[in-house]
Amino acid sequence: MRGSAEPPAKRLRTPRAAGAAGILSALLLGGAMVMVRLAIPVHELDAAEYLADTSGHRALRVALVLLPYGGIFFLWFMGALRDYVGAREDRFFATVFFGSGLLYVATLLIFGATSGAYMDTLSAMKDTTQPVDLHHYGRYLTIALLAEYAPRMAGVFTMTTTTIASRLGLFPRWLTVLGYLVGLVLLLVVRTVAWTEMLFPVWVLIVGCFLIVFHSRRRMMAA
Repeated sequence: MRGSAEPPAKRLRTPRAAGAAGILSALLLGGAMVMVRLAIPVHELDAAEYLADTSGHRALRVALVLLPYGGIFFLWFMGALRDYVGAREDRFFATVFFGSGLLYVATLLIFGATSGAYMDTLSAMKDTTQPVDLHHYGRYLTIALLAEYAPRMAGVFTMTTTTIASRLGLFPRWLTVLGYLVGLVLLLVVRTVAWTEMLFPVWVLIVGCFLIVFHSRRRMMAA
């Protein structure tokens, strides 16, 4: 067991670091997802109408600024969680946890790069009657990355994290049930129901708040 080998201060700091990183990541990623959804409507619009909507373009560019910072804090969240589990982690679940988390961040960064190139290409083309096919391709590609591939990796990460935490007694029963429900929805339903991808940053936010509140109480009891 790792607990006896570490100073008590570090054992109490690590969950708070994970919680803080999770909260920041959830806010940044959630905000970026909301802006993308507002900038790229679910129902198809006329290409010329969409290309003339500069407010949607601005929202998407703001989302692309928030996205990489959300990914950075998510990596910090992963690292702090893994450090908290330490030597108690199961190698199989730890591998899936690590791999799905990295793939989720990688998919988001690919989405950001693709969307940025799409917006820059549209801006470079002065005649809005020409890039109609490009508009449809960019719209379908960005929605597929945001609402299908990234959420499915997030679903695997959610279920794996929940399994590890529940086996070690780190999550209460209600948070374990919530994690499995969120994971299943992200894996099976996310493509058919709009805005479902928002469940992941909400789950990360809840986990982050739980880690801070629970371990603050634990510290007060230990004192």
